[in-house]
Amino acid sequence: MTEADTPDLIVLGAGAAGMAAACTAAALGRRVLLLEHGDRVGGTTAISGGMVWIPANHKMAEAGLPDSPAQARTYLAATVPGADDDRRLATFLARGDEAIRFLEAHTALKFQPVRRYPDYYPEQPGASAGGRVLEPVPFDGRELGPDFARLRDPLPEFMLFGGMMISREDLPVLRRVTRSPAALWHAARLAARYARQRLQAHRGTALYLGNALAARQFASLRQLKVDLRLGARVERLLTQNDRVVGVVLLQSGQPRELKAPLGVVLATGGLSQHKSLRRPYVPDGAGDLSATAATGASLGGARLALDAGAHLSPTGRPLAFWVPASVGPRADGSTAIFPHTVTDRAKPGLIAVNRDGRRFVNEAVSYHEFVRAQLRDAQRNVPAWLVCDSRFLWKYGLGRVRPFALSLRTLQESGYLHSAATLEALAGRIGVPAGAFASTVERFNRDAAQGHDPEFGRGADIYQRHLGDAEQLPNPCVAPILRPPFHAVAVQPADLGMAAGVMTDEHARALRADGTAIDGLYACGNDMHSVMNGAYPGPGITLGPALVFGYLAARHACGEA
Repeated sequence: MTEADTPDLIVLGAGAAGMAAACTAAALGRRVLLLEHGDRVGGTTAISGGMVWIPANHKMAEAGLPDSPAQARTYLAATVPGADDDRRLATFLARGDEAIRFLEAHTALKFQPVRRYPDYYPEQPGASAGGRVLEPVPFDGRELGPDFARLRDPLPEFMLFGGMMISREDLPVLRRVTRSPAALWHAARLAARYARQRLQAHRGTALYLGNALAARQFASLRQLKVDLRLGARVERLLTQNDRVVGVVLLQSGQPRELKAPLGVVLATGGLSQHKSLRRPYVPDGAGDLSATAATGASLGGARLALDAGAHLSPTGRPLAFWVPASVGPRADGSTAIFPHTVTDRAKPGLIAVNRDGRRFVNEAVSYHEFVRAQLRDAQRNVPAWLVCDSRFLWKYGLGRVRPFALSLRTLQESGYLHSAATLEALAGRIGVPAGAFASTVERFNRDAAQGHDPEFGRGADIYQRHLGDAEQLPNPCVAPILRPPFHAVAVQPADLGMAAGVMTDEHARALRADGTAIDGLYACGNDMHSVMNGAYPGPGITLGPALVFGYLAARHACGEA
């Protein structure tokens, strides 16, 4: 698209939702302008796990995994507030697989079902043990050519050797590297492949998880000739006769009007990085920490929508997707925010204690439920301390401490990792009562020696056991904490994205306070009020709706709803 061309549709934000909308409209033959405030493509998607939750998708059916929209509705009715009355949620269930089929047919997106990944509340009616979750097929970053340098890198803490990604399947193999010649050989092959890749790129080009998803969408933008502009600052939306018809873009310090007859799609990442808009939707004690990607946008989609007459989520209840996060300085002076999702909390040989030195939660529940437990008594439970022994730290790592770490000095000296030869000494380092702390560990160890956790029932369902260690018997989530030195890392609530956002209808059209739609204005991804309404029923419940409503917004804007 040249400067003289007028785009048919303008999309703000180059994350999963925005790129899905842009690619859909382009595949339908429209001229699309995609504006991204940051200097990289991918947003929070690029640093995420890349899971996409689409119930009753055709890929799980092809894999012989049973599911149906009715079963998914039953599950959501049990886990999501207001699920039965939300037309948007019904639309998501009805058209989710349609969106995936379209995107795979017309873009570079390719998915595969995760056969074993349970929903987060597996005991609820309608829950699935696997297959509702799709993950992106790995992608070779070299296919992006020079654009690979413009793709947002994963978090450094989730890469090895300064730039190598590994897949979910690699993780359990690498944990056996000191005990298995086959695992050692596998690790050697990964390292050799990475060394070859670094001869051609600034990091490894074998991409997995959310980085593969974002890369595939980036490749699709190029294939479909979407006009992508990075570093774009949108000042406001253009309206005409109560319809949004474009944006005002700041270029070289001067405002410039860009019109688009089909309207504007907002997909800028939501409220997470905008503290004043975020604050009404988080409880006292939650703080301002966010694990989302910060692009530096001064005006997010929600603020632009508000100025155009849109309405945000009602206040009065928490509307965030939570994760416990540890925080510490990196060597380059930046701050690392490490989300403790699945790599450590459910593994055997770890507990979480509060300021009283006592456990307060089943550590193997979902990251969202862990933080909800923290916030039920934030004065005592924020921060919480994840505690383990030297055997656990060596095998599984802890937050930013990687497994098989030969030196802990840097993280200890920075104050991130606290270590001591005895439990009493560790209690002093983390500021909890020594007697209560030692008693907590002693009581846990007594039962853990038999694989039990009578206090919180850790390892009681298939989701928890899935995240544990299958080699630990009889309970993959429970083992005693015995071998000194002992270690602890502080975790506090952080959002993975806000459930609050612009109120929309089933076509992703932005709504006014009276419920009427604003013609020409759409919101998707974390910019829209989540169809999950603040609940977190399974892995990928942010990215699944992001792709689906990006697709639906574009189809409606193009007159093909």
